[in-house]
Order: sequence, then structure tokens, then C-alpha cells
Amino acid sequence: MPVINMVEVGLRDTNATLQAACGNEPWTLENPRGSHAVAVGLDAPIKVTVNGSTGYYCAGMNKQATVHVTGSVGPGAAENMMSGEVIVDGDASQYAGATGRGGLLNVKGNASSRCGISMKGIDIVVHGNIGHMSAFMAQKGNLVVLGDAGDALGDSLYEARLFVRGSVKSLGADCIEKEMRPEHVALLETLLERAGADARPDEFKRYGSARKLYNFNIDHADEY
Repeated sequence: MPVINMVEVGLRDTNATLQAACGNEPWTLENPRGSHAVAVGLDAPIKVTVNGSTGYYCAGMNKQATVHVTGSVGPGAAENMMSGEVIVDGDASQYAGATGRGGLLNVKGNASSRCGISMKGIDIVVHGNIGHMSAFMAQKGNLVVLGDAGDALGDSLYEARLFVRGSVKSLGADCIEKEMRPEHVALLETLLERAGADARPDEFKRYGSARKLYNFNIDHADEY
């Protein structure tokens, strides 16, 4: 198993080595020391374990790879993710999974504000709570929260599906509670199983777009 000690190998060389990797052998990064942009731009089905916490944009633009962070991550983890999986054993700071287009972001702790902002197809599972303005302008994909959600959940969202087991402090503009139909139960069951989450689909409520803000309407002018 290749091991990179980031005390001895700089960030640029670490990322270049991982970006060039293409085999099935798992990689381990030691001593990330809160570095920003760790394991970004990967485009091969490799596995990378980061032993420690990271700074901004960990595993950003991930494609195919599985990146497992044993600590917590700073703002923008898995930003613009295309595919693969990013697992965070700790907490995630602001805008985790922002603009993500695919793959699974699995946060075992809590996520801060704007989790899943402008998500475009990514699946995000947060085992704890999420902060305010999460899923703001979310367009596509699924956000699953086993804990509570903060203010303005799903503000101005489009077709993303939001599943929350706990309480929601408030819903954002054009976000409403929706019926949990059989297809949503099946989808949620699959996501919970993939994330190793200890929860049942029948414990969740589903939220989505009321579709009143797709086109400008003077009757809803205050909500834009």
C-alpha cells in the first residue's frame, strides 16, 4: 500500500502522484495537517485514505475515485464532484458537495451551512445535522439528513429531492413538504444502505419544489 507523508511530500506533488495513479492499490495520505485542496481532480477508480483533517476543497472535482477522510473537512468538500465517493468520518464545513453532478458524499458527522448548494445530480447523506440555506438552488440529486436542518432549507430549489429525519427550522422560498411515494421510499432505502446509515425510510419526510418560481409571477414577487 503506497503511503505519502505530507510532511515530506508537498501538496502539489501529492496531488500529481494521485492524479497519475490508475491501479487498484489503495493509497494512504498521512499528516495532511489541514491542507487545502487535498486529493483534488482525481479521475481513476482508485482508493485514497486521508488520515487526519483537511482544509478547503478536499476531493474537489472527484471523478471515479473513493476518498475517505478519517477526520473533518473544511469548506467546499467534494465541490463539483462528478462520480465516485467521498466519505468524511467527522464534520464538514460550509457548502459541502456544492455544484456536485454525481457520486456520493457521505458525511458521518454534521455539515454546516449551504450543504448541497446548487447541487446538480450528486447524492449527499449527512448522518448528523445540516446548517442554514442547505440545498439552496439545488437542481438535481438527493440530500438525505438523519438529523435536523437549519433555516431556509431548499430555498429556490428546482428538482432535487430532500429527505430529513429530524426537524426543519424553516423552509426556504418555494420549498414544501411532499408526499413520500413508494418510489421515494425505495430510493431512500438504497441511499441509506449505501451510506451505512442506521435509519429507516419511514422515519423521513420529503421536501421539494412547489414549482411556483420557475417563471416570474408578480403574485410571488416577494419570494424571489
